[in-house]
Amino acid sequence: MDPTLLPFFRPRGIALVGASHDPVKLGHAVAANLVHCGYRGAVHFVNPRGGRLFDRPVYPHLEAVPDPVDLAVLIVPAAAVPDTLRACAARGVRAAVVLSGGFREVGSEGEALEEECRRLARALGIRLLGPNCVGLIDTHLPLDVTFLPPPGPLPGEVAFISHSGAICAAVIDWASGQGFGLSLLVSLGNQADLTESDVLAAVADDPHTRVLTLYLEGVRNGRRFVEEAAAVARRKPIVALKVGRSAGGRRAAVSHTGALAGEEAAYDAAFRRAGVIRAQTSEELFDWSRALAWCPPPAGPAVAVLTNAGGPGVIAADAVERSGLRLAELQEGTQAALRQLLPPLASVGNPVDILASASPEQYAGTLRLLLADPGVHSVLVILPPPPRDPAEAVVEAIVPVVRASAKPVVVALMGEALVRAAGERLRAAHVPDYRSPERAAGALAVLWQRAELLARPVSTPVRYPDVGRTEVGRLLAGLSSAAGEVLPPEHAARVLAAYGIPHAPGELATSPEEAVEAAQRVGFPVALKVASPQIVHKSEVGGVLLDLLDAAAVAAGFARIVACARLAAPRAHITGVYVQRMVPPGQEVVVGAVRDLQFGPLVMFGSGGVEVEELRDVAFALAPLTEHDVEDLLQQTWAGRRLRGYRHLPPADQAAVRDVLLRLGQLVDDVPDIAEVEINPLRVFPAGQGAVAVDMRVRLQAAGAALLRQAG
Repeated sequence: MDPTLLPFFRPRGIALVGASHDPVKLGHAVAANLVHCGYRGAVHFVNPRGGRLFDRPVYPHLEAVPDPVDLAVLIVPAAAVPDTLRACAARGVRAAVVLSGGFREVGSEGEALEEECRRLARALGIRLLGPNCVGLIDTHLPLDVTFLPPPGPLPGEVAFISHSGAICAAVIDWASGQGFGLSLLVSLGNQADLTESDVLAAVADDPHTRVLTLYLEGVRNGRRFVEEAAAVARRKPIVALKVGRSAGGRRAAVSHTGALAGEEAAYDAAFRRAGVIRAQTSEELFDWSRALAWCPPPAGPAVAVLTNAGGPGVIAADAVERSGLRLAELQEGTQAALRQLLPPLASVGNPVDILASASPEQYAGTLRLLLADPGVHSVLVILPPPPRDPAEAVVEAIVPVVRASAKPVVVALMGEALVRAAGERLRAAHVPDYRSPERAAGALAVLWQRAELLARPVSTPVRYPDVGRTEVGRLLAGLSSAAGEVLPPEHAARVLAAYGIPHAPGELATSPEEAVEAAQRVGFPVALKVASPQIVHKSEVGGVLLDLLDAAAVAAGFARIVACARLAAPRAHITGVYVQRMVPPGQEVVVGAVRDLQFGPLVMFGSGGVEVEELRDVAFALAPLTEHDVEDLLQQTWAGRRLRGYRHLPPADQAAVRDVLLRLGQLVDDVPDIAEVEINPLRVFPAGQGAVAVDMRVRLQAAGAALLRQAG
């Protein structure tokens, strides 16, 4: 743990500055929580009025507080925080939780005050949690420096780190109602100093924490978050709920890649790289964290479903398949043993339907047999209210079986009032229960996702030594074109070629005669494409002609393309027509890259063509790419899976696609002047025959565009 964070998580003594005698004030609530939480360190109250509070002395100022004290909790007016920080420094206190509001959240004046506090704390060597936060709770130390109403959370294994203070009280109450506890609760507030990236490792170091959950509205430093989370996720699972989704694409995007690479795509890519499990709802956040805290990881994706009714079993089977798992194939010996145990009408396939009349003993015996089957990696037990025995009797019978197994078991308790007592007993035994088979299947899927992460070796980004980074730098610096931010196609081709990305040969022509000469050099048949930095989608303005076989067709095609482009886009600057050799048929995919403001360069892969934005069969990964990133991109998309061969399509050259993706990832990581790259399509030939970039677009960052304008 960072030594500067020790006072937050292992304080020897605490000074509450702003402790109040008035029961209606938050300073009184914090004092009450500090006294009654059971904290065994020194507790000091500070208020200019002095007196006594909770049978403890109230000191008039920090200088009067005796040792030990290494953490200050401030709940004073916002304007008084700077002077209070100076008093902390004078007293030798180097850590402060600022509960006070009135900072960035209230407007520009508050933002200026917060910046003053941040600069002052840095100059004084003080670490800040907050301001405008709820505080911090450690249920095992124990410690409570919040103003939240009692009772606090139950001691447990799940840590909760939140950007929102308002959600903390609800989470505590909800968790208690669900029968599971929290280990730590950290409210970050405005994050003037400490951010989610700062506290991840410290929270993971807590021996009582088995799972970290995050409520995020954003991250301060994307790449640092990925590095910190990746290091923690190998030790303990992280489940994150990222809120505040961005609906639109990027306004400045000139490619499908840029339009599709919204904030959510960047977060998805960042979480995958870091090994963070992303929840879509608050329900999933804690559904999954309970399973991760209480269950061992499965050895595989095969699930056995145990039910006492056919309908719920079918629901569960569908949910298992939708979650990316599969139904286990039970061994014949397992099925034979089940026939001996169960009534003749019971179904001993999977799902195993033991009928509504099943006794608690039959539930337990069936579960024991399923867990003993080597082909079963986890079990989903469905328990509607049984018609004969109460649900809690079934639970009492199966809990010892679950505890004796090294395989995960989750229970779908279908109902409410009649299964409430059963749910309480399951939670007391640390067996995850859910109110539907779908939620239970989702929990098992996350357990398998976690197991896959742990089994996967740590991979590092692939870097090729034979790339022309210096050549690209010279090219971008030496361009004298006034084309603006989008590189002419011949220069875009040179950039890709410098990084070993193959492209169809082509030349820029500014007249019909030049077009004919270029076609003769690159070789017939050829394609003609209008060259204009203002025309993004060429085919939409009649700016593309294919399969031209002779000089006459090329000359006529040049005139036709220019005329169509001028008619459709009269304000566009047309630099000419790009003449390109036609390439053989093959599978077509889109490959692109874009620079995210938070996480840096991203690489995109998916189904290409003119409908790429409508199809949205794309996936993103952080650049530079690892081998695992590339496999993930191919597996996530239909375009990637289709490369293995589909119906009449033979297997395509997947190795060539992997190579292009890795090289593109290195290009955008090496050259920060590049804002966007898109290859659409990348034509992929049959296995062993390579892939070729057919249409290329490269856009520079604003600084790079300025450099071009100055050079011109």
